[in-house]
This record gives sequence, structure tokens and C-alpha cells, in this order.
Amino acid sequence: MTDFIIVGENVHTTRVIRRKDARIVTDDQGREAIAFVDEHGAPRALPIADTEKSTNEYDEGRVKHVRTAVRQAMEGGEHAGVARDYLRAIALHQVAAGAAFLDVNVDEVSLKLDEQKDAMRWLCELVGEVSSVPLSIDSSNLEIIEAGMAAAPRRAGAPMLNSASLERLEALQLAATGGGPVIITAAGESGMPDGAAQRVENASRMVEHARAHGIADDRLYIDPLVFPISVDGEFGHHCLDAIREIRSRFPRTHITGGMSNVSFGLPNRKLINDAFLVMAIEAGADSGIVDPVMNPPSRALALDRDSSSFTIATAVLTGEDRNCKQYLRAARKGELEGAPA
Repeated sequence: MTDFIIVGENVHTTRVIRRKDARIVTDDQGREAIAFVDEHGAPRALPIADTEKSTNEYDEGRVKHVRTAVRQAMEGGEHAGVARDYLRAIALHQVAAGAAFLDVNVDEVSLKLDEQKDAMRWLCELVGEVSSVPLSIDSSNLEIIEAGMAAAPRRAGAPMLNSASLERLEALQLAATGGGPVIITAAGESGMPDGAAQRVENASRMVEHARAHGIADDRLYIDPLVFPISVDGEFGHHCLDAIREIRSRFPRTHITGGMSNVSFGLPNRKLINDAFLVMAIEAGADSGIVDPVMNPPSRALALDRDSSSFTIATAVLTGEDRNCKQYLRAARKGELEGAPA
């Protein structure tokens, strides 16, 4: 798997842990907390802040664990130290699992732009202290990206910019100045692509824009956009067909994407994620924005492709299993038990 480039996605304030997850524990003071192992190998627990418990996500059974850690660490107080250690541990675990870049996103820390920019600078500095790989600066707001690009340490390499698109072409100048790689997406000027052809057209235009900014093809990571297969059975074809055509047109570029998006809304998500990753690599992808701790590419490539679980999963991804009916039936019957849970 040395040729597959992992953009580790877990230093990201949107990330959730289910409250039923084994990592959610009661600490020695009777508080609900997140168990983790710190960089020195010691077991620790980060109490979940009251502000996190007041959110809709928490009421729905989810904890945005990176968000609560960033907030507690930046606010100070009795849990600031363990919150910093928690964030450092996440980064180190991602690198140890094979991440070549660490994707950093703070968009959900606050609704205030100045606070988001401060959080991005702070988190880049904290993660940069322990990371042996470059950071990937990720945000829906270009000002936050700019703050992160300026703050990201460069001793491990120039930071990646995530992302530029036809609706955000100005990001290319920032990427050109930064000197590192840039993720360019297949989004259009005002919306998401409809089908493979639009993905290829939009991505091709972005490559030409990047070249005009002096960005070499080998610095480009093209994201064809992975959509949930549970929404439309054709989404798998759209993405995979686009990957094949992009690889043919631009052989020196990289092809990446948020691979786990494909499984949203389905049970046994790891099985769908793994099967899709195998299919994406076969189509020409050489990178992925993935959590290598929870979804290691090596596990996907070790799947038995003759197994019934893999066959059922690929039928979903090719659209053969309309509305995922066969897959959902197999999941209810426990027929996917041999697959990653």
C-alpha cells in the first residue's frame, strides 16, 4: 500500500463518535468521557463538555469529539491539558496508520469567522508539533484556509490545500503560492455535477486552470466527488466512470476523494467502504481522504472478493441491487457478519 496516498481525515470538527461506542466511558469521577491512549501509551479519558452535551447531535446519540476537544483545549480550564493530549493522540494515530497528510478542519468550532481562524491557527500549531507528515488545510471558507496555510509548519513539507473548485478558483493562487499539493474537485460553478461526464468536464477545466497558475500535474489531487449510494444507485457508476476517464486524460495527476461518503445511511458501513475503495483503486484512484485507523486500505485490499459479503456489497455499488434491498435484507439476517462491522 506504499503507492496509495492517504489523506487522514480525522483531525476534523465534524467527526462523531456514537454514544454507544466502546470509547465512551464513565471516568473515575462518574463523568461521561472519551477513552483514548496518549502519545506515551497511557490510558486517558477526556470528559465530554457540558456545551457539547447541550447540542442536537448529543441528543441524537452522537458526540463531535474533535470539536469538544478543541473547544476545551483553547478555552483553558481543568481539562485543557487532556484535551490537547487527545488531539495530539488523534494525529499520531493517523500518521502511525499510514496517513501521508493530516486533514485539519475547524469549521464547526464556532459560527464566528474570527474564532474559526484562531482555532485553525491554534490547531495547526498543535498538530504540527507532533506530525511527521504535512497538514492538509480544509475549510468551506477561503479565509480560514488562508489562515491555516500561513500557520502550518513546513518542516514535514508544504501543506496541502483542500480544496479548489470552479466556484472557488481563487484558491488556486493560494495553492500556487504555498507550493504544496492541492485537492481540486469536480464541483461546478454553482452546484454538484450530474453524472460522470460533468465530473470529467469540471475536473478537466480545473486542471487547465491549475496549470495556468503554474501548478504541475503531480501536485494535483482530483476529487471526482463521492456521493451516498443509498440516495441513488447510479452514484457509484458516476464516480467510478469519472475516475477511469480522468486517469486516462491526466495520468500524472492523483485521484482522491472522501471514500466513506459512499456508505452514508447504510448498515455495515465498513464493508461498503472497503468494497468501494477496491473498485476505486481498480478504476485508477491512487489516494483517498480516509481514516486509516478505522478504515485501513490494507484491510480493503485483503477482502475475499469471492465472498458473498463482497458480492452483495459490489451489487449495491454498481446499482445492480436497486434501492439496496438485497444488502439491507442480508444485513438484517446477519449474513454480513463475516464482514467488517
